[in-house]
Amino acid sequence: MTPQSLLHNRRIVIADDHALVRLGFRLLLEGAGATVVAECADGESAVRTYAELQPDALVMDVSMPGMGGLAALERLLGWSPKARVLMLSAHHDAVVPVRALSLGARGYLCKRAEPEEFLRAVAAVAADRRYIDPELAQQVALAQLDDSSNPVDTLTDKEMAVFLKLAGGQSVNDVAEDFHLSPSTVGTHLFHIKQKLNARNASELTLVALRNGLLQA
Repeated sequence: MTPQSLLHNRRIVIADDHALVRLGFRLLLEGAGATVVAECADGESAVRTYAELQPDALVMDVSMPGMGGLAALERLLGWSPKARVLMLSAHHDAVVPVRALSLGARGYLCKRAEPEEFLRAVAAVAADRRYIDPELAQQVALAQLDDSSNPVDTLTDKEMAVFLKLAGGQSVNDVAEDFHLSPSTVGTHLFHIKQKLNARNASELTLVALRNGLLQA
């Protein structure tokens, strides 16, 4: 069966902070027969909207303002463990997809994928099937089997979310506000993150993120 036939009448929510990207996704999905029931620009509204509308699938970007995609995924699945979420990212590495899949995402796709691949991914997740970007599948499988641990893999889910924000240039106070935490709590996370990654300052955190493909240069 084609993705178009599998997507017919599927109800989809799109979460991405770029309006043009959301428009592109909407046009692709509606052209394949799906119904985009809502669009969101941040993680908080994605979680809230999913709870309200109960769509067949949520298509959510990893990097968004506020709590971000990974933290939103964790919160959503804590509330609704059977939620069907396809995570999208510009990151072409194994670290983020392994993290997203371990949190409970049904699928992961790099934004470099072709439109037809995007439709296949959404169709699979909406049907409650797992989907991994074909270009990343082997890399993800090897990362999950590899005993030689990447320091980034030692971060807890909360530390990972804080790390991505700090590495992207946000301040401790900004992150505290985004995650509804006290600055001292974020500072504690930062202390543990620096220890685990052997980083002394924000610049070195950014460098670690760049080396792991978690930020675009």
